[in-house]
Amino acid sequence: MKKVLVVGAHPDDEIIGLGGTLRKHVLNGDEVYAHILTDGHSSRSGYELSSDVKNTMARRNEAAEKSAEIIGFKDLFLEPLPDQALDTLPMVELVKTIEKVANHIKPDVVFMHHRGDANMDHQMIYKAGITAFRSVGSSFAPEVYCYETLSSTEWGAPFPDSYFMPNYFVDISETLEAKLNAMRCYADELRDYPHPRSIKGMEEAALRWGKVVNCRAAEAFVTVRKFWK
Repeated sequence: MKKVLVVGAHPDDEIIGLGGTLRKHVLNGDEVYAHILTDGHSSRSGYELSSDVKNTMARRNEAAEKSAEIIGFKDLFLEPLPDQALDTLPMVELVKTIEKVANHIKPDVVFMHHRGDANMDHQMIYKAGITAFRSVGSSFAPEVYCYETLSSTEWGAPFPDSYFMPNYFVDISETLEAKLNAMRCYADELRDYPHPRSIKGMEEAALRWGKVVNCRAAEAFVTVRKFWK
C-alpha cells in the first residue's frame, strides 16, 4: 500500500490532471490525498469577497468534496490562499504550507503541477513543491511527478526548458469514466467543447495519450524523481 499525494493550486486541478490515475491508485488499495492551496475564485472579483463570490467559493469547495468521494480520497486538504496571487506570497510560506500536509501524510508518491504551465499559480506550486519534497527534507517522497493541466499546460510557451514532455504514462481505460464523473461535480468550471476544459475535451486528451502507449485512454506525466531504496 502506497500513500499518494496530489498538490494543486485550484479545486479541479486534481481531477483535470490525474483523476483517472488517482482512482486507479484507490482501486489498487493505495491511500490517496489531495492538497489544494487556493480558493480558486477570489481573483475573479478583484479579491472583493462579496456574498456572491463567497457563495461561489463555497460551491467550488463543495464540488471538491463531492469529486473526492467519487475518486475515493482518504482526505482532502483545502487551503484559503488567494487565487492567482501565489506569486505575491513569500516562497517560504508556500513551502511550509505544502510541508505541513506532507509531513502529516508522509507520501510515497507525489504529483504536482508542471513548471511550464501558463497559469502562474501552477508555476508557483511547482517551485514550492521542488523545495518541499527535496531529497534532504523531512517531507521527502521517493516518487515525484508533474501532471498536465488542460487549458494551462498546453498553453505554456513551447521552449525546450518548459515544454511538457511526458515519460511516464498510466492506463486509465477502466477509470476514465470516474474521472469524467468527478469533473462533472465542477459544473461552474466546465466549458463548452472544443474548450480543453470540457468533458469531451478531457476525454479526447485521454484518448490521445492512450494512442501514444497503445491503450484506450491514458494520463501522462513528467518524472521528477523515482527512487528505489
